[in-house]
Amino acid sequence: MASVIREIVIDASPEHVWAAVGDFAGGPAKMAPGARTEVLPGEPAVRRLTFADGNVVSERLIARDERARRIVWGWVGDDVAHDNTSMQVFADGETRSRLVWIHDTLPDELTGWLGTAMDRLAPVIQESLRESPA
Repeated sequence: MASVIREIVIDASPEHVWAAVGDFAGGPAKMAPGARTEVLPGEPAVRRLTFADGNVVSERLIARDERARRIVWGWVGDDVAHDNTSMQVFADGETRSRLVWIHDTLPDELTGWLGTAMDRLAPVIQESLRESPA
């Protein structure tokens, strides 16, 4: 199993960043404007995420830890044998945050595509979650 790890520094408080990251249903739209989510009924929680480019994926919520500011989900679909994705928010000083984003996935060949997608989304997330100076 291969891992793709990205760290993003965001000019915003950890509480502000977690409010978006920890929102399984609405977080993707807050982090990447143009993305849409629909939470499907039933247990466990599953969301259908439609990206701005029209691609659609389904993701299952695995864990959400408010205290650790960590959320984990998995991509559900025929293209992936295993996917475990997490985002965790850490304080980086008083007014900045560090977002650690990890994809553990099979087959390994998906890591190239995932890494490229994460690299493209990182600056979008960084800008979308930036807090305006008071």
